[in-house]
Amino acid sequence: MALMRTMAALLLLVIAFGAAAGGIELREFDDPVMEKRYHDLTASMRCPLCENQAINDSDAPISADMRDRVYQLLQDGQSDIEIINHMVQRFGEYILYNPRLESRTYLLWGLPIGLVLLGAIVVVLMIRARRNASAKALSPEERQRIEALTNRKRSS
Repeated sequence: MALMRTMAALLLLVIAFGAAAGGIELREFDDPVMEKRYHDLTASMRCPLCENQAINDSDAPISADMRDRVYQLLQDGQSDIEIINHMVQRFGEYILYNPRLESRTYLLWGLPIGLVLLGAIVVVLMIRARRNASAKALSPEERQRIEALTNRKRSS
């Protein structure tokens, strides 16, 4: 009975380590700078299959292909911009976490700035309106009415 439990435990350990090791990719880099470039590039690209997951974190087959392609292009001596351009040409702008500033992305980049400016203008206008409202002096009729109301309360 103890032998069966030991064998079952060993089998579970082998399965667990096999599943964990299945997602690990080993890449050989001669230069630590090249390795950092690889990790930066794969972290800056989104998996076309997964939603909001970088290709360096994704287990999707297309992400593995993309990582392989980035590795090959790095080994070929291409610059980061050339690699990004190649990947965008092949998979589209969607793979970039930070889209490029182009005519079709002006709204995407400008809208947050515009909303912050609009909010600041609204706040300034509200502050000015409050200052102007509190700075107005009472007219003589308003003063007489206030005095009449306060005198009525005192006499009661």
